[in-house]
Amino acid sequence: MTFPTTAWSLDMHSMDQELVKDRIRTLHREAEQHRLVAGIQRLRRAQRDAERASARVRSALLRLV
Repeated sequence: MTFPTTAWSLDMHSMDQELVKDRIRTLHREAEQHRLVAGIQRLRRAQRDAERASARVRSALLRLV
């Protein structure tokens, strides 16, 4: 069954396309936010690890004295 092309159906198709494009933009934005959060978490973890390593080095040096 085919439907005749009308201005209404063209408008609906255009709206559907715009909704899809908007959803894709939203998903890209959310993915970028997740990447930023993951990067910050990695940085904080690395800082904690560096602080722990520094504390271990200080402790070992104090035991040598």
